[in-house]
Amino acid sequence: MTHKVAFSFADGKTLFFPVKANEILLDAALRNGIKIPLDCREGVCGTCQGRCESGQYSQDYVDEEALSPQDLEQRKMLTCQTRVQSDAAFYFDFDSSLCHSADPVQLQGSVIDVRQVSESTAILHLDLGGHQAPLDFLPGQYARLSIPGTGTSRAYSFANRPAADNQLQFLIRLLPDGVMSNYIRERCLVGDTLQLEAPLGAFYLRQISRPLILVAGGTGLSALLAMLEQIVEQGCQQPVHLYYGVRHSRDLCELERIQAHGERLADFRFTPVISDANPDWPGKRGYISEHFDSSELRDQDTDMYVCGPPPMVDSIRIWLQEQQLNRVQLYYERFTESNI
Repeated sequence: MTHKVAFSFADGKTLFFPVKANEILLDAALRNGIKIPLDCREGVCGTCQGRCESGQYSQDYVDEEALSPQDLEQRKMLTCQTRVQSDAAFYFDFDSSLCHSADPVQLQGSVIDVRQVSESTAILHLDLGGHQAPLDFLPGQYARLSIPGTGTSRAYSFANRPAADNQLQFLIRLLPDGVMSNYIRERCLVGDTLQLEAPLGAFYLRQISRPLILVAGGTGLSALLAMLEQIVEQGCQQPVHLYYGVRHSRDLCELERIQAHGERLADFRFTPVISDANPDWPGKRGYISEHFDSSELRDQDTDMYVCGPPPMVDSIRIWLQEQQLNRVQLYYERFTESNI
């Protein structure tokens, strides 16, 4: 027995394909040439999520960090864990073009610069000189970097938009005793060779037609810097408001770069928010959602992009739901920062 399945996307396109009995939906999609963005394939990361609009299905395993109980009630699902039990239709909140982009490829980059930009953050610059064609990725996506001499890898969002010179930037959180952190602090030298896989992820900047709110938590700023760079280069007449939350003021980084981008936009606002601020901090304190203007968001259609740790992303999602701000279209990337 086979079932007929439809995948619909944010750009209005719909793709149809057959699914075998008891076959994992992601496997069926890939077998039919539909390359849904994915990462872990274990029901944990949430990268391959969509929403079932009709039909019956079951899921093998879904981590609560990937889909909340409310998400499950809304029939959100992970294609890597879903088995359809009837003909079915699923919706994905990204463009179909993302399914036809180049597969992630194994690349080799050379370190051309590494420096600490705040007490808790470094910026790593890589040159993909050996990769002839420009690496094609979308602002907001990420790469998986292999850490020399360790056999481990970590995922980091691109901090710049694609460029013809194939130079890449990544913000790296510096942990007291992390695998990547120790490499950056102790061994990383200009000229080092790093292996990476890219591009990955379904978090990316859509076509801009409404006011934008960008929300970064910690090194989640990396993805939003890439988006800001793209917004500036393509031009934007819509208002853009960047919120940037960190624990201490000394964790703030890339402020000059943010200011430079803002000066090239017609209507730009920047709000840093410190959750554990010293008494002499003159700006906003607490949590980012405490500083949103609910009346403004209620009165106009808005696109909101959020990138940061799961607790921050979840608090913003809950706040939007509690405020019933149905005119806000939320796009988000939740990343779990490694403790080692």
